[in-house]
Amino acid sequence: MWQRNAAWNMNLSTLTILPDMTESLAPQALPIAITMGDAAGIGPEIIVKAFQQAPQDCRDCFVVGDVATLRRAAALVAGHGVCWPVAELATASEALKTPPRCIPVLSIYPGQYFAVGPVPYGVLSAHAGRMAGDCVVWAARAALSGEVAALVTAPLNKAALSMAGGWLASFPGHTELLQALAAEYLKTTVAQLPVRMMLANDELRVVLVSIHVALREALTAVTFDNVLQSLLITHRSLSAVLGRAPRIGVAGLNPHAGEGGLFGREELDVILPAVLAARAQGVLASDPIAPDTVFMRARAKPGQLGEFDVVLAMYHDQGLIPVKYLGVEKGVNVTLGLPLVRTSPDHGTAFDIAGTARADASSLVEAIRMARQLSDS
Repeated sequence: MWQRNAAWNMNLSTLTILPDMTESLAPQALPIAITMGDAAGIGPEIIVKAFQQAPQDCRDCFVVGDVATLRRAAALVAGHGVCWPVAELATASEALKTPPRCIPVLSIYPGQYFAVGPVPYGVLSAHAGRMAGDCVVWAARAALSGEVAALVTAPLNKAALSMAGGWLASFPGHTELLQALAAEYLKTTVAQLPVRMMLANDELRVVLVSIHVALREALTAVTFDNVLQSLLITHRSLSAVLGRAPRIGVAGLNPHAGEGGLFGREELDVILPAVLAARAQGVLASDPIAPDTVFMRARAKPGQLGEFDVVLAMYHDQGLIPVKYLGVEKGVNVTLGLPLVRTSPDHGTAFDIAGTARADASSLVEAIRMARQLSDS
């Protein structure tokens, strides 16, 4: 798997990488799980399209979800053409033997979800939120226990997840839910298992210091510890992928990276000290760079690498706007710091086009490709 050959007695304070939980298994002996996402959104539709449009990328993959939901999506995509069959699995390992030109689905609650009728497209629903959340919980636990090689999550709706109530309602999204499940599995606390979101496409990789919090909270999250932790997680995760230390461009928080303290002192008092501490541990990180130029310097072009392999952004929108501007259809969300491989398309549930068969599966295909690459590295 992605994070290989480290001691199991993990020192969480120094972010030691976890071991390969499938070391004794032959290469490619485990399937990849794709969660269904919100049944009212485009998740099931893009899953069907991914299997049809990129069958080689989807080999040995299966869907964690509801058979009836995927059959509805397959009929939607087919229109008046040939509808791909949905094969119901009894176990995840059966995905490795599934014949081509079908969509394998492991229904975690067989026959129960549609007892209340199909989830309407484009409508917020506690029922759909619970379905989506339950799929993530099952798949994450399967990945943590070594039953699957990687986890690819189709979009869920954060409001629907909140409406689901209970334990699921306490999580603002996939990242936080997966972090909690991993901490539970490792018998530790969420605070001792820091994770970071990375968005990536062919041209740019961006890691975020903070994720789904209000902007005012995001600014207060720019602390020495959080920046240093982000640099260490980025360094260790990408070193495993690249086979070398990544070159990290560090975005400043303020315009012109503070202009020597004229526009704020966070760069001088917080970010640069964290960079220096990271360098002392072998991290190749730049001084804080003006956020309106660092992404351009990191951007790769055909036949030409960028100046940096990845940019560390100080908050959500600072980092995600440039990545998504380059093309949502190619963006992939990767969670760094987890003891499992998790990727996701770089878009949401798109309720406005759900049920129209217009959704683009490109980002999901890229997420599957990256999950395979990371689980093999």
